[in-house]
Amino acid sequence: MKDEERKRIIEILESGEMLSSDWASVVFPNQRRECELVYDGKTREEDVLAETMSVPLQQTKLFGKDGRDWHNKLIFGDNLQVMKSLLEDRKSGKLCNADGTPGIRLVYIDPPFSTKREMQGTGGAPAYQDKLAAGEFLEFLRKRLILIRELLSDDGSVYVHLDWRMNSYVRILIDEVFGKDNFRNEIFVSRIKKNVSERSKSRSLNIDLDNILFISKTENTKVDLPKAQLNKEPRWHAFDAPDIRPTMDYELFGMKPPSGRHWMNSKERADKLIKDGRLRINPRTGKPEYLVIRTFEVKGTNWSDLTGYSFRNGYPTEKSEALLERIIKASSSKGDLVADFFLGSGTTIAVAEKLERRWIGCDCGKLAIYTTQKRMLNLRQKIGNKGAPLQSKAFAVFNAGLYELEKLAEEPSKNWRRFVLQLFQCREEPHKIGGIRMDGKLRGKSVLVYNPQDLRKEGVITEETIQDLHSNVGKMVGGYMFLIAPALSFGFFQDYVDCGDTRYYALRIPYSIINELHRRDFTALHQPDNETAVNDTVEAVGFDFNRRPKLKYSVGAKKRKGDLFDSAFIKIETFKSEATIPEAMKIEENRETLSMLMLDYDYDSAKSIFEFDEVFYADTLSKDNWTAFFSCENPGEDVMAIFIDIYGNEARELIKAKDFRDGKPAAKD
Repeated sequence: MKDEERKRIIEILESGEMLSSDWASVVFPNQRRECELVYDGKTREEDVLAETMSVPLQQTKLFGKDGRDWHNKLIFGDNLQVMKSLLEDRKSGKLCNADGTPGIRLVYIDPPFSTKREMQGTGGAPAYQDKLAAGEFLEFLRKRLILIRELLSDDGSVYVHLDWRMNSYVRILIDEVFGKDNFRNEIFVSRIKKNVSERSKSRSLNIDLDNILFISKTENTKVDLPKAQLNKEPRWHAFDAPDIRPTMDYELFGMKPPSGRHWMNSKERADKLIKDGRLRINPRTGKPEYLVIRTFEVKGTNWSDLTGYSFRNGYPTEKSEALLERIIKASSSKGDLVADFFLGSGTTIAVAEKLERRWIGCDCGKLAIYTTQKRMLNLRQKIGNKGAPLQSKAFAVFNAGLYELEKLAEEPSKNWRRFVLQLFQCREEPHKIGGIRMDGKLRGKSVLVYNPQDLRKEGVITEETIQDLHSNVGKMVGGYMFLIAPALSFGFFQDYVDCGDTRYYALRIPYSIINELHRRDFTALHQPDNETAVNDTVEAVGFDFNRRPKLKYSVGAKKRKGDLFDSAFIKIETFKSEATIPEAMKIEENRETLSMLMLDYDYDSAKSIFEFDEVFYADTLSKDNWTAFFSCENPGEDVMAIFIDIYGNEARELIKAKDFRDGKPAAKD
């Protein structure tokens, strides 16, 4: 860097102005790498770290007693923005393992595979589609890997679960982000097997394995794999096989093999299996079956003894607890912090809880958050969710990027001030100008925060209010300053008010930061409106506040065509998002912004804990005239219905069981 360039940069920074993008290559010169991926839209690491928006975490629910120095975190929000916030916690010493080591010891992520191909869920039902183009997906993942690297403890590890489609590209990304010497190995784990008929129709070699890329932050990472592992889920298999073999055509349990088939073993072997309790009559089919038990020695990267997927909680691409058990035991100890930023159904944190680790789970889908919340409240001690009930340690649910304004407005003034300053990326820095207390700095300029509770007494902020403020501070604020308050507290509509040579910017809550102050338009977290789109939610920029959708519905019970008995129903008459983002304001068609309806049939009103039993997506509801049908036996005394729009906003309705019996006219907001 030349002396004159260095001098000019110092002058700009001392004046409180921001460096323009023209200076980026001067301050952060590009470093040539031995090998790197080049694709459209790739940004510099320095820009990822500097420009990613940090959003505060708003606690919405606490389960269990608050921990003294830590309670586990379940976070709804964009994982990139959440990680930037957690990075601030790491720097301030709030993100630690039980032994005091700063940072996260282990991160496991299972990002969308960018397949552009429909994946299949249980029973062949569509699960989801990864719609990100290759370059877009790579940059999406690269940004998150950069933040994960910064969050890790010095001896931390990362496991990235992929399939064969993007594996080779992501390997290069990992070398770029972590350094090629910190790539430890590639682990192979079994996929769900296809049946014989599907395999025979394949035009290529069948794909039986997923890839897990194992990376460390430094060479100090410790790995402790088991020497041998007993198959934890022994399986019973049919004892007959195709074709006729005379030596295996004997009578067993009083029966011969089915026509055209033979028994799997000789008579002597069958007798021994019976004696060992490993050959029996299936109580359901009445046919012989045998128990397969094998001991598998873990040899480095071959984990094919494990099934990668589970689907126990009905969530697309849900991973098995046995897989996460091996990963967590290998790269962490009791009390260590484990994180999963593509949480899904919550397998990672469920296993972390059972293995006595601290944990953080994050997902941008409401379905994932509610699925995981229910799972954590119904844990069993053993892997595979078996055994006696397990009471989880204290954990809190947080919002990050979509907030409850009513709860926030009731916070003490100190908490409110700290929250909104962080929301608008301001530095908390109390100071006085002209005898008036200022609360912080943004881009080197003063920020004044108005407390909602005070505004209820003092009234709205008008242009006259700003003129009075200007008369005291105008000559001392340096050209412009910022005012933060709830949107309805401003008595004017423009983004700023000019008084003389000073500009006063209105940072409205819940509206997004005005474009003049931000390089990108804000985008919302889109929620799926059908099962195939569950993992389509990708990324959000900025923040907003929950706005209850406009809702009108009716409930009752009636016979559906062809049924003998009545079904309970909820019919959605009117649903319209009240979100403040521009795209939502343009949508006028009724029910177009509905994402899903989630139901807790036996809601405990005393505990106020929502544990959803069934989800109805908008595409399914639309085919039934926007009606959700379910058995009349399902509802308990109270039913909690949560209507969610595609931006994550909720309308909650408590419905009494008698309303389904008596029929309830359309309820209006």
